[in-house]
Amino acid sequence: MTSEADTRANYIDPALKAAYWQSCNIIREHYFTDGRKMAAGVRGRRCFVDYLLHKDNRYLAVVEAKKESEHPTKGLQQAIDYAKKLRVRFVYSSNGKQTYEFDLETGKGDYIEFYPTPAELEKRYAGEITDLSQELRNIPFHLEGAMQPRYYQELAVHAATDAIGQGKSRILLTLATGTGKTFIAFQIVHKVFQARWNLDKPGSRRPRILFLADRNILADQAINTFNPYEKDLIKINGKEVRKRNGLVPTNAHIFFAIYQAIAERENIDGYYKAYPSDFFDLVLIDECHRGAANEAGSWRAILDHFSNAVHLGLTATPKRTDNVDTYEYFGQPAYEYSLKDGINDGFLTPYRVKRVRTNLDELVLTSDDLVIEGESAQDIYKVEDYDKKIIVDQRTELVARTLLDHINPLDKTIVFCENQNHALTMRDMINKHKKVQDPHYCVRVTSDEGKVGRELLEKFQDNDKDIPTIITSSQMLTTGVDARNVRNVVLDRTVGSMVEFKQIVGRGTRVFDGKDYFTIIDFRGATNKFYDKDWDGEPEAPEPVTDNLGELGEPGNTGEPEPPAFESEESSPLTDPSVEPPKPRLRVRLGKNRELKVIDVETRYIDEKGRPLTVQEFIERLITQLPGLFKSVDELRQIWSDPDEREALLNKLMQAGFDKEQLAALRHMFEAEDCDLFDLLAFLAFEQPMATRKSRADQVRANAAFFDQYQQEKAQQFLHFVLKRYEQTGVTELARERLPALIELSGLGTTKDASMAFGGKPVHLLTAFKQLQQQLYC
Repeated sequence: MTSEADTRANYIDPALKAAYWQSCNIIREHYFTDGRKMAAGVRGRRCFVDYLLHKDNRYLAVVEAKKESEHPTKGLQQAIDYAKKLRVRFVYSSNGKQTYEFDLETGKGDYIEFYPTPAELEKRYAGEITDLSQELRNIPFHLEGAMQPRYYQELAVHAATDAIGQGKSRILLTLATGTGKTFIAFQIVHKVFQARWNLDKPGSRRPRILFLADRNILADQAINTFNPYEKDLIKINGKEVRKRNGLVPTNAHIFFAIYQAIAERENIDGYYKAYPSDFFDLVLIDECHRGAANEAGSWRAILDHFSNAVHLGLTATPKRTDNVDTYEYFGQPAYEYSLKDGINDGFLTPYRVKRVRTNLDELVLTSDDLVIEGESAQDIYKVEDYDKKIIVDQRTELVARTLLDHINPLDKTIVFCENQNHALTMRDMINKHKKVQDPHYCVRVTSDEGKVGRELLEKFQDNDKDIPTIITSSQMLTTGVDARNVRNVVLDRTVGSMVEFKQIVGRGTRVFDGKDYFTIIDFRGATNKFYDKDWDGEPEAPEPVTDNLGELGEPGNTGEPEPPAFESEESSPLTDPSVEPPKPRLRVRLGKNRELKVIDVETRYIDEKGRPLTVQEFIERLITQLPGLFKSVDELRQIWSDPDEREALLNKLMQAGFDKEQLAALRHMFEAEDCDLFDLLAFLAFEQPMATRKSRADQVRANAAFFDQYQQEKAQQFLHFVLKRYEQTGVTELARERLPALIELSGLGTTKDASMAFGGKPVHLLTAFKQLQQQLYC
C-alpha cells in the first residue's frame, strides 16, 4: 500500500522538478509552530505543511500530499488554514494522480495538470511588491547564535517593509503582549539601515530613526534589543541635552525618547522642536494606542511636527474610542497576531481561571460593625464597592490568606488592587500570613515607590531570583513588565475597561521553561469579561496612564525637573479652597461574631478561543470527544487494563485538551476522588455506575486463584503491595515506568531480584503486572 511519502517521492517531487522548482525554493515538512503548551511539559500538535514553495524571500504556495488511495483534496481545508497563517495565496493538494489548485484570494479552485513555475507563480503576486520592498525583503535578518525568527515575526517585518517600499506613511503592527514587538521593530530598523533607505535620496545616507515610548522601562528594554547598533544610537533626555550645553543630540542615527521627556511643558519648550521637522525618516511609536492618535495629546504634537516621516505604530490591540482611534490615524494593521493565536501556536502560555467567592461579596452592615471613619451611604455593599466606597481590612486579609492557600509559595505572582492604599494593605496582609521569612517576599510596586520600587521590580523580573515573589500594585503593572515566569495574576479589583482587562491577562502569557499555564485568581468577578462579546482572545492595551514622571514616577529618569503628576488610579489633591474636599471613604471594622469565609472556588479551563469553560461546558466538551476514543465499555476496559494502551488514551485526551490535572478536577466535581478515572469515563460515556478503588482492589484480593499461580511468596507480596498503592494513590501507580520504583518501595530488592520471584525473566514480571491490572478492571 502506498503512503504519503510514496506520493511525495514518486509524483510530487518529479512534478515540481518538471516545473523548474529547485531544492533551494522548496521547504519540505515545514514545521512553523511549537504546539500548544499542555500539562507536564507536553506539547500539542505542531502546524506543518508537506511543502512550502518560496522565492525571493516570499512564501508562494503550500502543497499538501495525500496517499494515492485517498481523495486528492482530503487535507485541503487544513492546508488552507495553514496557508492563511503563513499569508500564502495558493494551496495545492495532491494524491499524485490528481492535483487540485485553490486560490485563497478568489476563493475558487480547480484541478490542474501541471504545477506553475516559480516565475509564473511569482508573477501572480507581482502587483503587491515594489523594487524597494523586494530589496528590503532580501536583506537577511540580524540574528545572533541559533536564534531564528518565528513565522509571525518574519511576516510582520515583511509586511512593514513592504508598506515602506510601497510609499505608505502610516503603518500599524498589532501583536499580542509577549510576542516580541521590539524584536520585530529592530529587524525593520536593521533592514532600512542596511538598505540606506531615507526619504531624501534612497541610498545616499542611512536613515535617522526616532523610537518613541511612553515609559522609560519600555525605552530601555528597546535600547537593549538594539544593542548591535550601540554606536549608532542615543537617548534624548535632559541629561543628554545639558551635556551639550542645551543643544539636542544629532550625532546618531537611532534616537530613543519617552515623549514626556521631549514634549512641551509649562514654561518649557519641547526638545522635539529643536529638531527640523524633516530630521527623522522613520518614527517608531511603541504602545501607540496610548495617545499617538489623540489630537489633544503630547504624542500628537510630536508626531505632527515630524509629519513628513514614516510613522510605524506598535501595539497589543488598537484602541478605538471617540478621542483615540488608532485605526483612523494609522489605517488598518499591516499585520495582526492575537493572543489566541499565540497560545494555540505554543508561543504564549495558556491560562486557567479560579473564581473565588466569599460571604462578604455582599455586605449588609449591622450594629455589631464599627464605623471607624466616614458615613454609610447605602444598605448593601457589593464586591465592586470595596476599597472605593467602603474599606474593610478584614476582607483584604481574607483575600490575602486565600490567595496564599492557592499558590505555590515561590510562584511569581502579581496582585492587582483597587488603588495604591489597597495595594499597601494587601501587601501587609500577605506578609502577615506568609510562610516565607524574607522581608521582600511581598512588596508593593506603584508610582509612589520611586527608585526603590523600580529596583524591586527589576529583581521580580529576574527569573533567577525567587524574591520578591509577590508584587501588589494597581494600574502601574498592567504594561511594561516583561516577567516571563509569572505564574499567577490575582484580581482583587474591578476592571471596567476591556482594554485594561486584556492587557492584565497578558502579564502572565510569556513562555518560560516548566511553565505549562498560569492562573488568574479572581476575587471580584472581573473574569466575567471573558464572556463579553468584545472578548475575542486579542489583548487590547490599557487606558492612558497620566503619570508624567515616566515608569514608577522617578523624575531623575528623564534628566530634567518634572511637573507634578499623580497616578491615574488616585485623585489628585484639590488646592482650590473654594472647592469642598471629598468626603472620607467609609472605613469599617466588622463585628467579632461575623464568620469570614470563602464559600466557593471554581476552576475553569479555557477553550481554543481563550474563553473559560463552565463546568457544564467542560463536561459536554469531554463527552463529545469520548466516542472517537472508544466505542464501548468493553473497549474502554480493554484499553485501560493495559498500561501502554492506557497511556496512549491519556495522551489522546491531552491532545484533545483534557490533561491529567483537568481530569483530576473533573473527578472532584463528581465527588469521585476515591474512584478510578476509568469509572468516571465509563460513567460519562455510558452511564455505568462508578466503583471505588478500594472495592476494585478488594475484589482482586478475594481472587485466591489469581495469586496461587505465583508460587513464590515474594511475588504474591509484591502484587498485594501494588494493589495497596493503587488503592491509596490511583491509576498512576500502574504505569509501566512506575514498576522499578514499586519494586524498590516494596523492599523486593532490584529489578533482577523481582524477576527471580516471578520465574527468573523480566518478561514474567511485566506479564504479572499487566495481569493484575486485567483483574482490576474485569
